[in-house]
Amino acid sequence: MLALCAVWGYSWIAMKVGLRHAHPFDFAAHRLVLGALLVFALAGARGSRLTLPDYRLAAMLGFVQVAAFVLLSHYALLVAGPGKTAVLTYTMPFWMLLFAAMLLGERMRGVQWLAVGAAFAGLVLIVSPWRLTSLEGSVLAVASGAVWAFAAVLSKKWSVKGADLLALTAWQLLFGSIPLVLLSLAHDHPGASWNGEYLLALAYATLFATAAGWALWTYVLANAPAGMAGLNSLGVPVFAVTASWLQLGERPTPVEFAGMALIAFALVFLAWNGLRRAEATPVD
Repeated sequence: MLALCAVWGYSWIAMKVGLRHAHPFDFAAHRLVLGALLVFALAGARGSRLTLPDYRLAAMLGFVQVAAFVLLSHYALLVAGPGKTAVLTYTMPFWMLLFAAMLLGERMRGVQWLAVGAAFAGLVLIVSPWRLTSLEGSVLAVASGAVWAFAAVLSKKWSVKGADLLALTAWQLLFGSIPLVLLSLAHDHPGASWNGEYLLALAYATLFATAAGWALWTYVLANAPAGMAGLNSLGVPVFAVTASWLQLGERPTPVEFAGMALIAFALVFLAWNGLRRAEATPVD
C-alpha cells in the first residue's frame, strides 16, 4: 500500500505538468490508451488469460472508476494546485466508508474510529475549507473522489476475487479510454504540444500512475476490506502535498503540516491495529 501511495502521490505533479501542454481530454486519452496497451502486453508476457472476465464489472470500472475519475480530477487540476486537489480528491475514503456501509454492510470496529477521526481532522486541516478560493476546483476534486469510491465499493460487491487482476486492470483501462478518445476527437481544442516535458509527464502518468497504480489498486481491493483500503490510501495526499511543495513551490502552511501529521498517525495506527489482529488470529 505504501508503494501505491508514493506512485499516486507523485502522479498529481506529473498530471499538473502534463496539463500545461495538453487539453484534459487529450492527456486523459493518451495516458489511458497507452496504459491499457502496456498492461495488456504485461499480462500477455506473464501468461495471463486475456479473455474479458466480467464485462459488466470491467465496463463499470472503466467508465466510472477510470474515465469519470480521471476526467474530473484533470479538470480540477486546471484550476487548483496538485497538493490541494489531491487532498480534496482523497475525501474518497470517507465516501468509501459510507458506500461500504450502505452496499456491503461493512462496519468499523471499536478503536478504528480513532483513526477515522484523526484522518478526517487531518483532511479538514489540509483542505482548510474556510480558506478555499476556487469552488469549481474543489467541487470537481471531491466529485472525483466520490465516483472513485462508489466504483471501488461496487467492485467489492461484485467481487474481483478469482479474476486475473492484470487482465481486469487492462480491460478497465481499455473501457475507460473509449469515452475519452471520443471526447478528444469530437471536442474542438488545440492539440497537445509533444515536447520533452509533456513526454516525461505522460510517461510517468502512463507507466506508474495508470498501469502500475491501477494494477496495485485492483490487488488491494481484492485482498482488503473496502473501508480499510480506502483509509490506507489517505497516504497519497501526504505524498502529493510534499512533492508539490518540493517541485512546484506549493508550500504547505503550518495548519496543513498539522493535518499531514494527523493522517500519518491514522495510517500508523491502522497498520499497527491490523498487525495486532493478524498476530491474534490462530493459524490452522
